[in-house]
This record gives sequence, C-alpha cells and structure tokens, in this order.
Amino acid sequence: MTASVDTTAAAAPSGAAAVRPFWTRTSVRVVGGLVVPLAVLALWQAVTAFGLIPTYRLPAPIDVVGAAVQLGDSGVLWGHIAISVQRVILGFSIGSLVGLAVAAVVGLTRAGDVLLSPILAAFRAIPSLALVPLLLLWMGIGEEPKVTLVAIGAFFPVFTTVAGALRHVDPHLVEMGRSFGLRGWELFRSVQLPATVPALVSGLRLALAQAWLFLVAAELISASMGLGYLLTDSQSTGRVDRIFLAIVILAALGTLSNALVTLLQRRVLRKWT
Repeated sequence: MTASVDTTAAAAPSGAAAVRPFWTRTSVRVVGGLVVPLAVLALWQAVTAFGLIPTYRLPAPIDVVGAAVQLGDSGVLWGHIAISVQRVILGFSIGSLVGLAVAAVVGLTRAGDVLLSPILAAFRAIPSLALVPLLLLWMGIGEEPKVTLVAIGAFFPVFTTVAGALRHVDPHLVEMGRSFGLRGWELFRSVQLPATVPALVSGLRLALAQAWLFLVAAELISASMGLGYLLTDSQSTGRVDRIFLAIVILAALGTLSNALVTLLQRRVLRKWT
C-alpha cells in the first residue's frame, strides 16, 4: 500500500510537468499574435471611416485591398514580389556563406582576428545607402549591385555571431577532437561548427531580416522592378494606397521568412543540442 501511494505521488509531478504552459501553446501563440494586428486594422478602419485623417494621407484598408487586386490582375504585383524574393534569397545565401567563412578565419585564428576585425568593424559602420553609388559605378544598374548590397547586409549578422561563438567554444571539446586526430577542416566541421549551431541559427535569423532592409535600400535607388521600386514609383505618382500595399507586403514577407527560419531553428537545435 505504501509503495503504491509513493508511486502515484511520484507520477503526479511528471504528468503535471508534461502539460505545456498556457503561453507556450501553439494555438495561443497564433491567436495571440493576431490580436495586435487586428486591433491596428480596426483602428485604421475607424480612423478612415470617421474622416479623422484625410485619405490622401491614410487610405482606407479597402483602398489598399483594391490596389492589390488591381495590380494582381495585371500581373505587375507578382512580378515585383518575385524579383524582390529572388534578390533576397540570392543575397542572403551569398552573404551568409561568406560570413560563415570569414567568421571561421577570425574566430579560429589570432592572425585573422588581428588583421580582419578592425577593417570589418569600420566597414560595418558605413550606412547601406552610402554604398549604393559605388556599387552602381562598379557594377552598373543590373542585378549585381542589388544582390551585392543584400549580401553585405546578410554578411555581418552571421559573421558577428559565429565569430564570437567560435572564440568561446569549450576548449575541452577541441582537445578531445584533437586527441582523435582531427585537425583543420575536420576539426572545424566535426567539433567547432556543431558547438556554434545555436549562434549560427540566430545569426541567420538576423541576417534574413537585414537582407530585407538592404533590399529596400537597393531598390529605392536603382531598380525598375521590385517592392522598393513600387514604393518609389507610387510616391512619384501620389498613389498612397500602393505605398501602403508595398509596406504591408514587405511586412508579410518578412514575417513569413522569419517563421520559416524559426521552424528551421527548432529542428536544428533539437538535433544538435
């Protein structure tokens, strides 16, 4: 009888611990994440419906939807979205790979840290718009300067997080790898890189957000297609509804890409940690 009571008492905490906290449930996070956007949308509709702000400054939500339908039916909107997504994917991929390679050099070698860290810190302080004229002069007005600018934006978050994580890898893990005969690339691939996976995923998440910011900077100045160009063209023609449409689409694409990286982060961390 005593053993049965003890077993029941011991099982109760484990069953209670298995219940997920309220604010961490997926359904709660999804519904909760919609509360503020819906409240903002309702306030936006109310402000425009009562005429508190003139429509040439703040169009009604239905006007933004109408602009989306108009551009979508003509196919122009999908072209803007597709070219912007393509530039982000290319720039993000190139910048992340280069950032990972440079982070390995700086984080694992003292010579790389001494030689590269100062100039990279100075280069990081340069505003993105200041690079646009130089990239246009060197690369012309094609896709190369836009993708390059996006790659620059994605480079620094990956480089900063991974280089810092590599400097703080547990030396006991490194010594253990060396005791098994691992050197150079094999040591980096098998021991040091897995130890920095959480920092790498966080860097990729920040890099993707930076890629969208740098994309808009590139397309605002030197583009004939893309969401940044849609912003500039709508400003010149006085189409405030299309300006809001471009902003909403950029926010939606940024949120979607962040959600995809978050799913990747959970799977990678579940595997490597």
